[in-house]
Amino acid sequence: MTWIAPEVERIWPPSVGGEREMLQGWLDMHRRTLLFKCSGLEAEQLRQRCVAPSTLSLLGLVRHMTEVERGWFRRTSAGENVDLIYCSQDNPDGDTEDVAEADPAATFAAYENEIKLCDAAVAEMSLDANTLPHPRRDQVFSLRWVYLHLIEEYARHNGHADFLRERIDGSTGV
Repeated sequence: MTWIAPEVERIWPPSVGGEREMLQGWLDMHRRTLLFKCSGLEAEQLRQRCVAPSTLSLLGLVRHMTEVERGWFRRTSAGENVDLIYCSQDNPDGDTEDVAEADPAATFAAYENEIKLCDAAVAEMSLDANTLPHPRRDQVFSLRWVYLHLIEEYARHNGHADFLRERIDGSTGV
């Protein structure tokens, strides 16, 4: 039986609320948007690298955002000593490059699990809390900045997902 990416109900951020609620709402909306762009596709469709010369695929984007969430929220913000899942020093682009044999069901499960772990890791932190120095930038950031950066990162990659999905099956729209 062929694995198919599950249908996803989109959620919309609140239009009124406190700063944390708004940031979390926009982040959650972008998280669901990425999965929405993948819904209904088979494993091979998710692996397709559709826009030459880019090596991006929808599956690669899900893997990449799993690493981004883990790196920024758990490692840099919460200081957890966890390795990345798909990338390493020897293979820094393993998240997007190594999709040919990747298991989409396991990838989606890891993504959903990582979101839960990331949300829990920073739930009690103040938005004004400073992170550890980022390993590649040797700079600290506020948790507020991290939320905004993740929203920006998702927005950019969800735009990529729009083009990838349209190329796969012609599906467009929000």
